[in-house]
Amino acid sequence: MTHISPIPPPDAGLLLKADPARALSGTGVIPGVGHSATTVRANDIAPVLIEQAISRGEGVLSAQGAFTTRTGIHTGRSVADKFIVDEPDTTAEVWWGKINQKLAPEKFATLAARVRAYLQGRDLFVQDLYASADPAHRLRVRLVTTHAWHAAFARNMFIRPPVEDLASFEPDYVILHAPDFQADPAIDGVKSSTAIALSFAQKLVVIAGTEYAGEIKKSVFTVMNWALPARGVLPMHCSANVGRDGDTALFFGLSGTGKTTLSSDPERALIGDDEHGWDATGVFNIEGGCYAKTIDLKAEAEPAIWNATMRFGTVLENVVLDAARQPDFADRSLTENTRSCYPIEAIDNIVPAGRGGLPKNLVMLTADAFGVLPPISKLTPAQAMYHFLSGYTAKLAGTEKGLGAGPQAAFSACFGAPFLPRAPQVYGKMLEELIETHGVTCWLLNTGWTGGPYGVGSRMKLSYTRAMLRMALDGSLATYETVTDPHFGLAIPQDVPGLPAEILDPSKAWPEKAAYDVAAQDLVSRFAVNFALYADGVDDSVRAVMLKPH
Repeated sequence: MTHISPIPPPDAGLLLKADPARALSGTGVIPGVGHSATTVRANDIAPVLIEQAISRGEGVLSAQGAFTTRTGIHTGRSVADKFIVDEPDTTAEVWWGKINQKLAPEKFATLAARVRAYLQGRDLFVQDLYASADPAHRLRVRLVTTHAWHAAFARNMFIRPPVEDLASFEPDYVILHAPDFQADPAIDGVKSSTAIALSFAQKLVVIAGTEYAGEIKKSVFTVMNWALPARGVLPMHCSANVGRDGDTALFFGLSGTGKTTLSSDPERALIGDDEHGWDATGVFNIEGGCYAKTIDLKAEAEPAIWNATMRFGTVLENVVLDAARQPDFADRSLTENTRSCYPIEAIDNIVPAGRGGLPKNLVMLTADAFGVLPPISKLTPAQAMYHFLSGYTAKLAGTEKGLGAGPQAAFSACFGAPFLPRAPQVYGKMLEELIETHGVTCWLLNTGWTGGPYGVGSRMKLSYTRAMLRMALDGSLATYETVTDPHFGLAIPQDVPGLPAEILDPSKAWPEKAAYDVAAQDLVSRFAVNFALYADGVDDSVRAVMLKPH
């Protein structure tokens, strides 16, 4: 493995005036962080970072020029290793539990000091970046990492400030990223050699013991989920696009529901594919890039993601290359969670400003593998809050380790529970108020199974899903008569041209209606058990739609 140690540049004070983009480069202390490093490479552009990553043996190029790397034993987020520091000014507002575990301030101080000591004398890569396309709600983030490719990932993922902004850049939050550092539970108060710890008081994130780059992305989102509600802004784990008439649409959904696929519509411009804020004036992208799953990626099904993935500057995580350096997107030998990270400009049809007007439609996606939810239904504001707090989809054996045979119900509050530092009801109430205030039309869209559960029925045709979605967004679907589903209380459109009746009404697609009723009530029971966690914090309007087995 070859290491390149660049010659240190001249005095940083002189460099600051001459080249603010590299104002931190050289040997010495990083402003606002305090690390003494052998070499600090600050705000390098993507080609330089990729060159550095290859020279340091961090990965290789694919045949198309994408940087390809492996993240070792951690191929996804380490959910059990996430901590928030238990600090006096914030402890009453944090949603404590399995997701947000308490870390004593003195233990965090020890962990941060040990990571800082580890970083002393090492080559470091620094990126100064923005979160939020809306300057009024912008967060300035400084990433300090030992790996060039993680700096490239962050540069793709977040918003790159203009060069003239870098000279006076003062971070709101700092991320100390030491993927090769091993935490010690006995010393640091954590559970394993991996730690993702966040202090709101110190505005500091420490990530240690994992190379999975998604921890960087989601740590920033967690901070935004903390900061934005205090400003009256709703942070959302969703994609967003805008039609030719300027109508904005939001798409909520867990992994595998089609959120990225359906929001990347050639007839609509993409605002962003994963994280947004919503205030009184409209929505804005929190990020400046995309982090798409690539397992079974095909050009014909997802051309935008395919084209963005097959380019220089894109970072591929755990994607296997064949002997000719061609990506094999069907290869699951490393993980199901293969990823592609690219700047949003790699997508042709985007909103360059990353901002849109007030939403006209809100779509909640689910992939119901039990085959009982209708493919599309219209929601009242109270129903929208119920399904938002539920955050339902189904998982299948083979997509995650430890899953047994058959589908399993999965609930993630607000379609992003792992990233919520506040109680889900806080976000749910904000969403309900925004929907009612701005008259947003809400839909539940099922991209899962019909005619029976997974293994018996069939996956909903993408052509049907796209047709229903386009009719929902252009307003025509709302003009059709609806019937109320007896199990879930959902309003299902009827007699829609081009859509078979058995597709619109799932009970008609099952060979035996009695079997459908049993399966539907089983899912209702699962909803009821899950929603009991949030029932105490919702209004009477939501209580009225709470699902109850019968």
